[in-house]
Amino acid sequence: MSSLLQGVSLYLIGMMGAGKSTVGRLLAKQLSYGFVDTDDVIAKAAGRSINQLFAEEGEAAFRQLESDVLAQVSAHLNLTVATGGGIVLKRENWSYLRHGLIVWLDVPVELLYERLAEDTTRPLLQDPDPQGKLRSLLEQRQALYAQADLHIIVNEGETPEQIANRVMAAIPSVLKTPASHQNVEN
Repeated sequence: MSSLLQGVSLYLIGMMGAGKSTVGRLLAKQLSYGFVDTDDVIAKAAGRSINQLFAEEGEAAFRQLESDVLAQVSAHLNLTVATGGGIVLKRENWSYLRHGLIVWLDVPVELLYERLAEDTTRPLLQDPDPQGKLRSLLEQRQALYAQADLHIIVNEGETPEQIANRVMAAIPSVLKTPASHQNVEN
């Protein structure tokens, strides 16, 4: 598979709680790729948690840092990159994502809510109706997520390993194979 990808990086997009980091690590291992979580890089670079960044600087400042990190990451090959759920919102980010193969992990809102119900570290979920907030975020982003090269619908009860295996199985369907050399006689 690595030879098929020829070093092209994978970018995992989707909502918070979709499993981008967990599945991304598994894919990186299967491909012998490096793994990068853009949120981790942002937090390390800023010396603060994503929650603190949102609280102290606001979403716009966070999104700019996110674009800066993505610009740097996209210059590298052989990576599996877990992105933040809102990375698709900025048009400039698509030019960076297009350096690789974009995989949308599409998880139903009910399942996302179940996974995130106890998570207090998500600034966008500090809302009186977190499930409604998730639904509205997904509605805003769905058309953008749909621009991914691969659309993987995650089903309840699927393990991260099963999802990673489905991604691996689907990759060849979107790769352009080199044109076969044809002998043309004059």
